[in-house]
Amino acid sequence: MNVEMAMPLYQGIFAGREQTWLEAGQGRVIVLLHGISSGAASWIKQLEDPRLTQACRVMAWDAPGYGRSADLMNAQPNADDYAQRLAVWLTGIGVEQVLLVGHSLGALIASAYAARYPERIASLVLVDPAQGYGTADEAQRNQVFEQRRHAINVLGAGEYARQRAGHLLKESAAEGDIERIRVGMRRLRPGGFLAAAWMLANDDIGRYLSAYCGRLQIWCGDQDKVTPPAGARRLAERYAAPFSLLPKAGHASYLDAPEVFNRYLLQLVDEWDTPATGVLES
Repeated sequence: MNVEMAMPLYQGIFAGREQTWLEAGQGRVIVLLHGISSGAASWIKQLEDPRLTQACRVMAWDAPGYGRSADLMNAQPNADDYAQRLAVWLTGIGVEQVLLVGHSLGALIASAYAARYPERIASLVLVDPAQGYGTADEAQRNQVFEQRRHAINVLGAGEYARQRAGHLLKESAAEGDIERIRVGMRRLRPGGFLAAAWMLANDDIGRYLSAYCGRLQIWCGDQDKVTPPAGARRLAERYAAPFSLLPKAGHASYLDAPEVFNRYLLQLVDEWDTPATGVLES
């Protein structure tokens, strides 16, 4: 089954570091940040949705150490290290204010960016958010990192993809969506993956959200087994943020439920210059 994208890959050098991304459309900018086992191409159902691309410039980066994007200089980074690279890239291509969407581990990066550059955020959306283990004890932090080190260094990306891809989607997921997840996982680069795993194990999303006072929404797939809805709901309650369940969707909810996901994005674009209501029409 061929799930390769026909969309051209953009690349550039920013502050001496290579950055790759995908984009489509023109207008107000939506920036999509992928999770630890993924990449820019996982956002195909947003990049190829004409409802979005006729109204917006939709951009999905390859995080440092993913795709062809250069690794971070620090092999043991925190989310702010990724956020600063995000800022260098967006500044370099002339993008100022964005609707920033972070999925899973991307939610940590998005939160760090919003805390550092709140004036650049029209809305912050955390989807199926990974919250980090920075407040856990040392044994748990080490376990989180070692599990992922074993996955990439012992199992290898191919076997990791075979074992784990289906867990990221709803139970009735289409084979094409499962294969798309597998393709992304098979392309994982050990250095980039391990840097992200270190960040997951040792950082905490609350460190950043407590410093951010702008628009915030939290969404989660109702069948998410990786970052279950209960945890996402508690995070939303902690920061008084609107919470939305995405129906018939697993962890990769943007693949499982693109109709609802993209409609919610468009509603936020429509509200760009208006006071936040916190209400999304289902």
